[in-house]
Amino acid sequence: MIDTGAMRAVQELSAQLHDSPERASQLLDAFEAAHRFPITDDHTAVFWFRGSPDVRSVHLLHWVFGLETRQPFLRLADTNAWYLPVELPHAARVEYKLDVQQGEHRRLLRDPANPMQAFDPFGSNSVCAMPGYSEPGWTHPEAEARAGRTVSFKVRSKVYGGDRETTVYLPHEFKPHKTYPLLICHDGRDYLRFTRIITVLDNLIARHEVAPLLVAFTSGHDRNREYGADPRQPAFVVDELLPALRSRYRVSDNRDDIGLMGASFGGVTSLYTAWTRPGVFGKLLLQSGSFVFTDVGHHGRSELFDPVVDFVNDFRADPARIGAKVFLSCGTFESLIWFNRSLHPLLADAGIDVRFVEAQDGHNWIAWRDRLRDGLSWLYSGRLWMYYE
Repeated sequence: MIDTGAMRAVQELSAQLHDSPERASQLLDAFEAAHRFPITDDHTAVFWFRGSPDVRSVHLLHWVFGLETRQPFLRLADTNAWYLPVELPHAARVEYKLDVQQGEHRRLLRDPANPMQAFDPFGSNSVCAMPGYSEPGWTHPEAEARAGRTVSFKVRSKVYGGDRETTVYLPHEFKPHKTYPLLICHDGRDYLRFTRIITVLDNLIARHEVAPLLVAFTSGHDRNREYGADPRQPAFVVDELLPALRSRYRVSDNRDDIGLMGASFGGVTSLYTAWTRPGVFGKLLLQSGSFVFTDVGHHGRSELFDPVVDFVNDFRADPARIGAKVFLSCGTFESLIWFNRSLHPLLADAGIDVRFVEAQDGHNWIAWRDRLRDGLSWLYSGRLWMYYE
C-alpha cells in the first residue's frame, strides 16, 4: 500500500466505514464533497470511482509509457466506491479513461468524478494534473494582446489532385507592403482546434517574445500516408503551397526565416521535407516526432512506419543536410521519447543548432500546446524574448 497524504485520506475513510457501516452512504457523500479527484500530493494520485452495486470491476486506462496501461481499482470495503493509488512525478500531466464492467457490459468512459477534460480528433479524455503542473497563462487571452486574423484560401494541387485549403494567420500589425517570416504548420486544422495557437501567437507577439510572422496551417487528406515520409508532401509544400503563399504575401526571401512545424507524423513530414529539399527551410519545430528507426531487425510497428523507418535510417547517416535550426520536444511518457532523445546529440554533433525540451506528459495536443512558447520564442525570437529555465 502506498503511504502518502493522498492515500491516507482514503485510509481514514476506510476506518470510518469499518466503525459505522450503516452510515456508509453518508460518509462517502461527505468524502466526495470534501475532495477533488483524483486526490493528489507530491508524488501520488488516487483515482476514485463510485458506481452502482452491480459494478464488477474498474480499470484505469492511461497512456504513460513504462507503466502498465490497464490498472485495476480496489473496492473500498463493501461499498460501491473504488479507488486506485498511482505514483506519478510531481509535475506530471496524464490523460486517461476508465474501463468499467457493470454486470455483463463494459464501458469506456471519462472519469465522472473529475471535470477536467482534454480534447483531440477522437473525442476527449479525463486529465490528472499533478501539483507541479500548471496551465500556462499565455494560452489564454491577455488584455494587452491585440488579435491577429486568419484568412483561408485553396491551393489547386497537381501533386494530390483537387484543392487543398490553407488558413493563414496574419499578426495584428500585418501590413501588405511589409515582409514577414513564414512558418508552415502541418496538421493545421488540429493545431487550430486543440492548442489555442492563435491566442498563443497573439500573446507571444504582443509580449515581443516572438517576432511578427505569418503562419500557414495546412492539413492532409489521407494524413498518415501523406505525412509518413511520402515524397508527394515535399512536392506539395515546396512546389505548390510555398509559391501560393509568396504570391499572396510578402514572404521573406531569407531561407532562415522560413520554417516548418508539426507533431507526431506531422513532425516526420516536416523533417522529411527539409531533408529532401535542402536549402529551402531554415527552421524546424518538431513535436513528438514519430522518428522511428532501426539498427537491426524490424521496427515492430504497423506498415505505415515502413517508409518512415527507411527515411530516418537514411537521415541518421546525413543529418547535416537539413542545414536548419531545430527545436525538438517530446513527452517522457511517450514510447517515442527514446527516438527523440537520440536525435538531439545526432543533430548537435552534425553542427545543427538544436534545442530539446522534455515534459512529463504524453502524446497529446495539450502537451504540444504547452511547448509552443519554448519553440516559437527560440526559433522566431522577438526583441524582448526571454527564456526562463
